[in-house]
Amino acid sequence: MTFGEKIKLERTKRGMDQKEFAKLIQVSTRMISVYENGKSFPRTRADYARIAETLGVSVDYLLTENEEFIMNIGSEFGPRGAKGAQKILDQINYTYTNGEIDEDDLEILTQGIQEIYWKVRQKNREKYDPYKNKRGKDSETDTKTDSES
Repeated sequence: MTFGEKIKLERTKRGMDQKEFAKLIQVSTRMISVYENGKSFPRTRADYARIAETLGVSVDYLLTENEEFIMNIGSEFGPRGAKGAQKILDQINYTYTNGEIDEDDLEILTQGIQEIYWKVRQKNREKYDPYKNKRGKDSETDTKTDSES
């Protein structure tokens, strides 16, 4: 069951409509619809915690492993990173649903790709950090000043 399916189920169990639920968790009604249709996810663990508390469930219940991965990527690398991660996972799931790989292989493949994605994103952040050279020069200047004293 996906995050969206879970919140819709729990919301309806409690007799809440989308408008009431949105007000309780401090988002727009449109965002609730987007969540329930699987088009987006909360950005932070605190957002998940607020939803879980409102629904009387645990954060762990709401999150699948893939959704937690996307949330963590989003927290670390922003919406663009989360969107890229989601796209990759969608492609893997498409391969699975077309019967090209079995469920055990899907899990192994997904875990491997998640690890690789983290490493690549972190490496690219270091490689393309626009402030890297500036920080490096400041550090060199500070070191020279300290050694000259």
